[in-house]
Amino acid sequence: MSDQPLTATIKEAMKAAMKARDKERLGTIRLIQAEFKRIEVDERIDVDDARALAVLDKMVKQRRDSAQQYSDAGREELAAVENAEIAVLQEFLPAQLSEAELVAMVDAAIAASGATGMQAMGPVMGQLKPQLQGRADIGAVSKLVKERLTG
Repeated sequence: MSDQPLTATIKEAMKAAMKARDKERLGTIRLIQAEFKRIEVDERIDVDDARALAVLDKMVKQRRDSAQQYSDAGREELAAVENAEIAVLQEFLPAQLSEAELVAMVDAAIAASGATGMQAMGPVMGQLKPQLQGRADIGAVSKLVKERLTG
């Protein structure tokens, strides 16, 4: 990624998709832009990189859920559309962490908080969430933390 804000990177990608006449990619990027605009209008704030990552992360999660539901219902053509949108969204997210990196981060967070037992789940997740935004599935991280705390 470059030094420019994520919102600027996405704007440039939209212009490139327009020039290339890539309708599917352009449609997905416009969905991202619309969500940023909604936040700016509703909350009267500028979307910074942290918020942009959270938005993109949420959009990927929604599409994964939809793709799963479409696949379960035998609607593979609709699942393929969702998966194509996921691919575009993930271009703007940081590289996903490996399983080993996740385990190391979870173990470090548990050690740093001196956490033992399930009552420590909240503080550990609170510490991990900002570090992992857009880099890992928070639901999977939550399961991993639970396993580590009870195991």
